[in-house]
Order: sequence, then C-alpha cells, then structure tokens
Amino acid sequence: MAKLSVNINKIATLRNSRGGNVPDLLKVAADVQRFGAQGITIHPRPDERHIRYQDAHDLVPIVHTEYNIEGNPVKKFMDLVLAVKPTQVTLVPDADDAITSNAGWDTITHKSFLQEVIQEFKRNGIRASIFVDPVPEMVEGAKETGTDRIELYTEAFAHQYGLGNKDGIKPYVTAAEIANKLELGINAGHDLSLDNIKYFKENIPQLLEVSIGHALIAESLYLGLDNVVNMYLQKLK
Repeated sequence: MAKLSVNINKIATLRNSRGGNVPDLLKVAADVQRFGAQGITIHPRPDERHIRYQDAHDLVPIVHTEYNIEGNPVKKFMDLVLAVKPTQVTLVPDADDAITSNAGWDTITHKSFLQEVIQEFKRNGIRASIFVDPVPEMVEGAKETGTDRIELYTEAFAHQYGLGNKDGIKPYVTAAEIANKLELGINAGHDLSLDNIKYFKENIPQLLEVSIGHALIAESLYLGLDNVVNMYLQKLK
C-alpha cells in the first residue's frame, strides 16, 4: 500500500484569507492523521501566502506520522528544513511567483547543485526526494545526485486521464521501472484525485507515497475530510 501524505497548504490559504486562526491548521493536521493519513506535507513559499515558516515549526509536535516539507532549496528554505528536521524534504524547482509547482528538475544541468544540497540534508538525517518529470534521462540523473527518492510530477497524467486517455500513464510506468532498477524510491504528486488515484497506483510498480492537497481538500467540501481521507486509503491499497 502506498502511503497517503496530505498537503495542507489549502487549509493555510483559507485561514490566511480572513486572518485569525480559522480553520486551525494544527487541528486539521492532527485530525487528518487521526483519520488515517500516514503523512503531512507542507510547501512554504518565500512570500508565505499559504504555509508560513512559523507553521513548519508549530507542526513539529503535531505530526507523529511522516513529515514532508517541499520547496525550492534557497537558503531560507534550507535553514528552515535543517531547523525543523522533517522526515523528508522534497526539492521542487519553483520560481518565487509560481502559483503551483509546474515542472520537475533538470537533474543533469543542476546535478552539482542538487548533490550539494542533498548531502547537507542527508548529513542531518533527512530523507531527500527530487521532483521530476517522467523522463528517463531525468530519473537517471536523479540517481547521480544521491537522492533517496524521486517524486513523479503527475499533472500530465491527470490531464490525459481526464480526457479519457489512459495511455498517459505510459511515461510514468517507464520512469518507475527505471527508478526501481536504480533503487530509487518513488513518490508522486500533483493533480492526483479520487478519480485517477486508483488507476495510477495500480500501474506504478513499488509506489511508496503520494502527496495530495488541492483535490483532497476540494473533495472534502462535499464529502467530508474524514470520509475523503479513508476513500483515498482504500484506493491506495
């Protein structure tokens, strides 16, 4: 069974839209784990428009499952991760003004940079994952950086699946097979939903973890957070 890590960025967005502390991010994180999720993901950005850097510290005593912090490894982000020491850091090549993640790393061009960053995190006992597109060369390049895992960027799959094109899974299957041969762990995330998660899980060999936020929170508006978390868990078995 692949683990479900719930990205709670959207809860922070809702909280920040009115000021104050409603909804309570820490309570949601605690509840999501109580409902069965095996991890919590946050993705702080430099402008703190959703997750604030202080949230990352405040979540430490709350997250008793896997704690995953995503972001672009600029100095401020690296300092945060090294102070918090989550279970996993997922490196994402976001521009400062990106609305959401929109591309994986060029692991060949940025090999030396990623090696240096990953070594620093691993020296501090933090598992490293790199956000990558399902491109064989990028997966092979990821191995050279020393990362423990890759996170497959699944927007293209989700888009094609929504159009009824199930062949959109093929590049991801190939990427996963290469990762398995290279002994890289496989995570996945971006636009995965209740509609497509079961098909993705069934076709990706040795999928370890999915990180889901936007769809899960949106689905919860209709179906309830407890119910939706357990619906994902059933589909990930």
